[in-house]
Order: sequence, then C-alpha cells, then structure tokens
Amino acid sequence: MIRKLTSRKFWMSLATFISMMTVAMGGTEDKATQIAALVMAGGAAIAYTLGEGFIDAARVAEDAGTAEETEE
Repeated sequence: MIRKLTSRKFWMSLATFISMMTVAMGGTEDKATQIAALVMAGGAAIAYTLGEGFIDAARVAEDAGTAEETEE
C-alpha cells in the first residue's frame, strides 16, 4: 500500500480526476465541456486501475516463475 501512495502515476491520476471533476461540477456552464470532463475523469481512473492491474499481474507471474525455478 505504501508503494501505491508514493507512486507518481497515482498522484497524477488523482490530480487529473480531481481537476476534471472540478470542471464537470461547475467550472463551466457548457454541457458538452461538463460531459467531456466527466468522461476524462472516469477514463483517468480506469486507465490507472487497469495499468496497475497489468503491472501487478506481471509481478505475480514473475514471482511464480522465480519460485518454479528455485524448486527445480
């Protein structure tokens, strides 16, 4: 968990999400801009989650491969 809190990717994703939500919730009166901001905020959160998931899966696979090599 500490690794996630010190991640620059996490903080950039959080900053993007917060700024897009600020725009969506009243930064402008234009509905198209608000909708685009909501989509971008969701996209940033989803992209971060998927990216970290792929990284974690690769780490688990690497650890499993290392464990198999030490058993042989």
